[in-house]
Amino acid sequence: MKRELLDNGNIWRKSDGRWIGMVRYKDEFGVTQRKSFSAKKKKDLHAKMTAYVANFQEQIADSNESRKPLKESMQNWLRVYKYPEIEHTTYDRYECTAEHQIYPYIGNRPVGDVTSADIKKLLTDHMNKGLAFTTSKKAYSILKMYFKYLYQEGVITLNPMAIIDMTKKSNYLAAQGKEDKAQCDLVEVFTEEEIEKIRAEAFKKFENGKPVYQQSAAYFLMLNTGMRAGEVCGIINSDIDLENRVIHLQRGVKEVHVRENMENQGRLEVQVGKLKSATSKRDIPLNDTAIEMIEKLREEVYLGEDAPLIPDENGNFTNPRNMRTRFQRILKAAGLEKKGLHVLRHTFATTLINGIKQPDGSLKTLTVKQVADLLGHTTSEITEIYYVKRDNNKLSGLTDSFNI
Repeated sequence: MKRELLDNGNIWRKSDGRWIGMVRYKDEFGVTQRKSFSAKKKKDLHAKMTAYVANFQEQIADSNESRKPLKESMQNWLRVYKYPEIEHTTYDRYECTAEHQIYPYIGNRPVGDVTSADIKKLLTDHMNKGLAFTTSKKAYSILKMYFKYLYQEGVITLNPMAIIDMTKKSNYLAAQGKEDKAQCDLVEVFTEEEIEKIRAEAFKKFENGKPVYQQSAAYFLMLNTGMRAGEVCGIINSDIDLENRVIHLQRGVKEVHVRENMENQGRLEVQVGKLKSATSKRDIPLNDTAIEMIEKLREEVYLGEDAPLIPDENGNFTNPRNMRTRFQRILKAAGLEKKGLHVLRHTFATTLINGIKQPDGSLKTLTVKQVADLLGHTTSEITEIYYVKRDNNKLSGLTDSFNI
């Protein structure tokens, strides 16, 4: 609630000749308060009260959030309210989205002057400029949280986001001349042929027997376990129990912006800490290939049980970005198009759910729930919608025995 001046003050003279004054105001909690003044002379008292009222009004003007430029106000909201409650990598994404998809459009507008039409125009401009639907939706989500906060705090009397809905994905893409495909058709996976090309390139050696690519076995460990890049980089040797064929996943590695007093210093650092979610902390079973890859990694570099399985040149945890860069070099050398490390995780999930044909001709598969547990997903819906590429070939002949 805003502080509010209720009057400019009342003055009276006491029986002892002293002059008394009082100014009434409401504090930030809406409670009426009184400020008292006294002086021997009326003009001195009047000067004191005039100065107090002027200073009070100036403080109200300075604290009037609705008149601040949106960029200044949103930056403060992000730092004070969002930074303490979200992962630093998430905060980095919020800050980046605001900087590129919000501030250039309405960043200089006073907060209280932003209208629903301004927000709608911002989203329409995103669409017309060819921005990805997910990019625009992130900006929409931040604006929705921000203006909800302003409305609940009483900074604004009308929430401009209240009547704004995000454009449907199909309509958004149609306006860009693009087809809205089913999510399962957008999932990227490596084919068997591509995996063999990656394998052949990844394990190449120089004439002296040294590997062309360092720690390339890590990619096939990911392919056979479904681990994220940050997860595999966070493994220390003591997390691995080869006798029981399991990895006890305990921590993750991520890259975040270095900050001093909340200010982005323009450089990145590796941070070792908790995993993405509570379900990400899990035991990962190891098949024969995964065990073989662990042994290859240890043959290449082994610095002890308390050291990372995949150490960098200084024996510290490897930056996931370096893993991605190395993987892109392998793909390029193998003549394959650029794809992210996450495609290894998609390939793992898709293979287990679509199934692998056994020597007897049968198809061995896992349920979506089983794969979700292996991946550390909170729900099986995430796995089914975003991780599994539909294989219509598996439908061939399924209805042969169902003659209706």
